[in-house]
Amino acid sequence: MIDTARLEAALKRMPGFEALLTCERLSAGASRETYRLTVRKGGREQVMALRRAPHDGRSALGMGPGLDVEARLFEAANKAGVPGPRVHMMLEPGDELGAGIVMEWVTGETLGAKIARAPELEDTRTTLARQCGEVLARLHSADVADSGLDRILEPFDAEHSVRKTHASYLEFETPQPMIDFTAMWLLKNLPKQRPLKLVHSDFRNGNFIVEPGKGIVAVLDWELAHIGDPMRDLGWLITRSWRFGVPGKPVGGFGELDDLIAGYEGTSGEAVDREAVRFWEIFGSFWWAVGCLSMAGSYRDGTETSVERPAIGRRSSECQIDCVNLIIPGKARRPQRALQTLSTTELPRSDELLKGVRDFLRNDASAALT
Repeated sequence: MIDTARLEAALKRMPGFEALLTCERLSAGASRETYRLTVRKGGREQVMALRRAPHDGRSALGMGPGLDVEARLFEAANKAGVPGPRVHMMLEPGDELGAGIVMEWVTGETLGAKIARAPELEDTRTTLARQCGEVLARLHSADVADSGLDRILEPFDAEHSVRKTHASYLEFETPQPMIDFTAMWLLKNLPKQRPLKLVHSDFRNGNFIVEPGKGIVAVLDWELAHIGDPMRDLGWLITRSWRFGVPGKPVGGFGELDDLIAGYEGTSGEAVDREAVRFWEIFGSFWWAVGCLSMAGSYRDGTETSVERPAIGRRSSECQIDCVNLIIPGKARRPQRALQTLSTTELPRSDELLKGVRDFLRNDASAALT
């Protein structure tokens, strides 16, 4: 939890600020904390959002820009026509709260499962995949030189992405044969080189705000942005992990790939490389399989203590199954004998999951009931 006294002291730098009335932590994201703030400013109550990384401002996945750069990304994307919240202020080192952005509160739905299945969004979903393509096309047109982001963001291509992700996995010392196999497959099937552009790298259902009748009203979570292959964003959007129980709708569990591509091509005037999109879809499952292990690792080493970390860690196996189904289609065969479980290399272990639940009940849940 955040120190609200320190937060209120920091908010006094905001013109017209009078008082912090409420501070509610929302469901934890994969690597950032989000708080809903109610403040009195200019004589009236206002709702704002605080996006915070408790440590150095970088993502829990150990990559991507810090939150200070993320604020600049909001501004550059807005200039390119990508909807997003207005930034009010940044937390500073002297605040002793970690890195953070205080921004406009945008009303709408962010929960991926609701965006994919809620009845009140049924009509909105009919055009949402095409709108995603349009938003991504505008995002990829952002002028990174004008904003200075070309001097800050790391540029890397497909091969670099695969090798970097695999190297990160090897550090965990938890053998996962399908991760190794997928890395080899990706390196043998690299997409053709194309001009590198601003890539969001985490544009998917759950990382944008959707309002009934309007569709996408804000794109969030720029923590993994870099200069890279624009097809990566399309492949990540259709990765199975982000379909939220609607596997038959490849685009976020709500739309069709053809609609996504039509929206992108109609806005950008450029043809989508479908083979590259498939490559990045497979990479997406590979990358998130490693990302889930990273979440569990941050819990094991004490960097993060929330129950979400080991719970997300368990999902690595789901991503690996997705890699199998994408690379090796067909009916699976049961092995003739079970392999011995290597308990010392399991990440996360069952006892770590139980400890996470215990701490959640003891700290967060009990505090909410008193």
